[in-house]
Amino acid sequence: MKHRWLPAPPQPLLALKLAADLKLSPLFAQCLINRGLSEPDAIEHFLHPRLKQLADPFLLPNMPAAVERLLRAREAGEALVIFGDYDVDGVTATTLLAEVFGALGWSVNAYLPHRLEEGYGLSQDGVENCLKKFPTQLLLAVDCGSTAVATIAWLQARGVDVIVLDHHQVSSPAPAAVALVNPQLSTLNAQPSTAFTELCSAGLAFKLAHALVKRGREIGLPDAAEYDLRPLLDLVALGTIADLVPLVGENRILVAAGLERLSDTKRPGLVALKQVAQCPPTLGTYEVGFQLGPRLNAAGRLETAEAALQLLRARDLSAALPIAQQLDAQNRERQKIERSIVDEVLGAVRANFHPETDFVIVQGQLLWHIGVVGIVASRVVQEFYRPTFIVGGDGDQWRGSGRSIAGFDLAAALRECDDLLVRHGGHAMAAGITIRPDQLTAFRARLNDLARRTLKPEDLQPPLRLDAEIRLGDISLAALAELDQFKPTGMGNPMVQFFARGLTQQRPLLRMGAEKQHIKLWLTDGQTSHEAVWWNAGKESVPEGKFDVAFAPQVNDYNGRRTVQLKILDWRPA
Repeated sequence: MKHRWLPAPPQPLLALKLAADLKLSPLFAQCLINRGLSEPDAIEHFLHPRLKQLADPFLLPNMPAAVERLLRAREAGEALVIFGDYDVDGVTATTLLAEVFGALGWSVNAYLPHRLEEGYGLSQDGVENCLKKFPTQLLLAVDCGSTAVATIAWLQARGVDVIVLDHHQVSSPAPAAVALVNPQLSTLNAQPSTAFTELCSAGLAFKLAHALVKRGREIGLPDAAEYDLRPLLDLVALGTIADLVPLVGENRILVAAGLERLSDTKRPGLVALKQVAQCPPTLGTYEVGFQLGPRLNAAGRLETAEAALQLLRARDLSAALPIAQQLDAQNRERQKIERSIVDEVLGAVRANFHPETDFVIVQGQLLWHIGVVGIVASRVVQEFYRPTFIVGGDGDQWRGSGRSIAGFDLAAALRECDDLLVRHGGHAMAAGITIRPDQLTAFRARLNDLARRTLKPEDLQPPLRLDAEIRLGDISLAALAELDQFKPTGMGNPMVQFFARGLTQQRPLLRMGAEKQHIKLWLTDGQTSHEAVWWNAGKESVPEGKFDVAFAPQVNDYNGRRTVQLKILDWRPA
């Protein structure tokens, strides 16, 4: 058994009461309870997300100061520069704000840093290059800046005001920006607030746009009265899903509305991107996360994200299509580089891996492409389920990305390694570092020591959270239609997963795929039978006799015939 099965505790009395009160099935009610939803009002908001449920944008920390300074810049005719980030969240937020500012009368330019030459965030090199290209007295840092104490002080000394719009961890002391709009400050300062704190930068950009339009209507700003924010939601959904923030609260509202806009978007760049990615007409979180997101990310991973910004700001399809094709080609190149490094890393780890003592994996090599090390780290975590850092580059400073597992806070661990690193930053689950190659061994040893003190052996077995034990007869097309109401699913709102005991194979399995890596089975509990698919089973052992199966139920729509299909997650002997 590869996973640690964690069934949610059944609460039949509460589930039956909710089911009766809200006219739901008991199984659906149990799945709601598992997600912390047991009050009728909260369930109503969850099942029917509406834009009118969004909180007042001025509840966000320092939003009033940001809006006031921006309005002053417009009145004085100051040039405004948006300094964004090169990932999908940064590019969508930058695009959204450039569009809003341009429409409402600001003089605005946008700048995205070069990953390889200028590094991550509001770096000194990036800011100097930005000011050479776009001289300004007001810089809006988007999706970065919450730890840029020195850079912001340098800008201030040169008469440049800085507004930070970001959701990453804030340094202590915080940078002395004119306004630091970051939902993390609500929790840091323990401010009682109804504002949602898990927004990514695309969501924050939408909130800033909302605040500007709201204040603009109050003071009679031209065009604010008629300005419609809803067409911006395609960008918000794209950035929110790609940035892997929890799809609950305000993010659920923004993504639910945004996916509708994205499926029917008139934005030429997204029409072109959907075309080259061969997306279906209706988009869900999968298509955004695995088809659109990686193509938009590809340019920023390999060089500069400028092409992604140009695509999203393109005025017509004839201008957008060549850029989308270029991004598609860069994504294929990124995949090729990534596969090569993944093979090298997995080979190196397998050769020396000791599960009992290696609680953390750190691998680095000269010339590994720093644009893909984060994805490589994710692949290693999938394979070994250990916090992982992959480092590469050239010269006397290498850069790397880390990905973690539940229970190990990367950002906190890196603070304990401060003396070994040139710089570092990030979240509990994902972080970035700059390190000298000769410190790599000491860094690996320090992290392993920290992890051995923090993690228990069972933490190193991936958890598989399961909503309920069921019989196969509980899953029908009608039940799946009801469970569909959990969409959009993703981080913080996972797809529904069940398990069933004592199953057998009804007929011989079928191997599929070019390398016979997928398996189709027909499973029965003696009363009901369902087709099941085990994707990327590879050479895993196949269940025999009686066994228990953990699965995600789904609809298989083939040649116009809809049937229940089980996506196998894990199995164990009965």
